[in-house]
Amino acid sequence: MIKSSTRGFRRSLLGLTAGLTAALAMTACGANSDPQGGTESEGAEGSSGPLTVGSADFPESQIIAEVYAGALNAAGIEADTQLNIGSREIYYQALVDGSVDIIPDYSGNLLLFLDAEATAESAEDIVGALPDALEAESPDMNLGILEASEAENKDAMVVTAATAEEYGLTSIEDMAEVCDELVIGAPSTFSERAYGLPGLEENYGCVPESFEAINDGGGAVTLEALLNDTVQVADIYTTTPSIADNDLVVLEDPANNFIAQQVLPLVNLDTVGEEAQSVLNEVSSMLTTEDLIDLNREVSGDEKRNPADAAADWLEEKGLAGE
Repeated sequence: MIKSSTRGFRRSLLGLTAGLTAALAMTACGANSDPQGGTESEGAEGSSGPLTVGSADFPESQIIAEVYAGALNAAGIEADTQLNIGSREIYYQALVDGSVDIIPDYSGNLLLFLDAEATAESAEDIVGALPDALEAESPDMNLGILEASEAENKDAMVVTAATAEEYGLTSIEDMAEVCDELVIGAPSTFSERAYGLPGLEENYGCVPESFEAINDGGGAVTLEALLNDTVQVADIYTTTPSIADNDLVVLEDPANNFIAQQVLPLVNLDTVGEEAQSVLNEVSSMLTTEDLIDLNREVSGDEKRNPADAAADWLEEKGLAGE
């Protein structure tokens, strides 16, 4: 299990982030324990102003946010987007302070963010644990999750084929045996998050030679560092097209350091009413891992499509674009 000191560090970091927005008024509401997001509120579709869908600072999150907003608008529920908010520490606070109403998130990492000592690993157990974790973390807010999609995108330890051959790597267990010879490249938050360096040490006894902070969400800069051997191991999401395009090797994770990561909407249940919830649940029922890989290739590959355009085409393909 993850060491309790990790939890204290994370809570200190969140406390610092929360302090930046302490001057903003927050609406106090009763927490809802329904894992599918039931609420007594009528929701924002009956009030003035659009729903705001936020995103983290990497392309896949932006794409999903545009999918959510596009589906809502197609259903007659006014919605706009606020993209590139930042890491989970930052966009969660935006949800708490009311800057956004909806965020696409990943089930396992969200749970570990809320409770670094959580032990759930399976998709079902993680979704079941999230409502209580949300209530414990933000008791004055009515935050909830909606239905989880089949689509999953996990952090993974990725190496080049040459590095895999040189060190005989097929799993993180193998990596642990030579970890002190390897530089790991990942977002700066990887150094303290429960599934990052603390998890690798706790679950595998892996302490790298050094850590290189690369804050592009496993994108082009991370790929370049891996290919030119500036780092030997990189944290790259499993739906990133560059893995297949560059014959990279995803190391197996027998200790489940990187737990299930289903894409799901994290929402303010006081502003996201039943009609909007139904729309978002329909999106989740159709979104697959292969969809994410294809959408990422369109936006981050040679086409360099706008996330909104890629999202619009996906909605059209799935019959969710409206009239």
